[in-house]
Amino acid sequence: MKSDLFSNNLESTTDSQFALQNSKMLRVKLNGTVTARQGSMVAYQGQADFNYQSAGGIGKMLKQKLTGEGVATMSVTGQGDVFFADQGRDVHLIYLEGDAISINGRSVLAYDTSMDVDVHLIQGGGMMSGGLFNTIIRGTGWVAVTSHGTPVVLQTDAPTFADSNAVVCWSANLQTTVARSFKMAGLIGRGTGEAVQIGFNGQGWVIVQPSELDLATMNQAGAQTGAPAGVGGALGGLLGR
Repeated sequence: MKSDLFSNNLESTTDSQFALQNSKMLRVKLNGTVTARQGSMVAYQGQADFNYQSAGGIGKMLKQKLTGEGVATMSVTGQGDVFFADQGRDVHLIYLEGDAISINGRSVLAYDTSMDVDVHLIQGGGMMSGGLFNTIIRGTGWVAVTSHGTPVVLQTDAPTFADSNAVVCWSANLQTTVARSFKMAGLIGRGTGEAVQIGFNGQGWVIVQPSELDLATMNQAGAQTGAPAGVGGALGGLLGR
């Protein structure tokens, strides 16, 4: 039997713990434990056990419930190769060196279990502006993130703004502000559609995907899988659960 399918799509043979099998799939060489989005395993070779992982204590669980932000995760333990994917979204690898990223919970695919993960209020995103929250991942090791389409990495040398539904993640040292462009015309169907933007200042980067994900669709998917939507809001978290 012959086909380019077999020669062009063989499994990766790299010894790296985290590696891209292709643009849509992550391969983790498992030798212990890794943390991944619940339901993201598509295949594995060898021995692997999958267990529900809590948010990390009552305080963090309450934060996730109240904010609508965070990610439902599982711990994967064993020896072998495990393949992860999320609805055909593009997968990207980031290696943290003791620093941190602020990431839209919807974009988390997998990360080293040694990482510290928590939910934080976005600066400038207080309750009066909707209560925007994001997931902070800090430490040393790999983080696999997903995007809906090929993203752009914006350097923040100049003031930078992005739609809150299009932001994937950013370097956590950046200062942020939240702006709303709501106008009365929006009440009669003539709004711009750009309701909330996040502004970034400082030395760092922002990753933006070419898609403003529909929040209604995301929340419906989250209700079915247990995974919350992206940049969370306090009221959205309360009403959606």
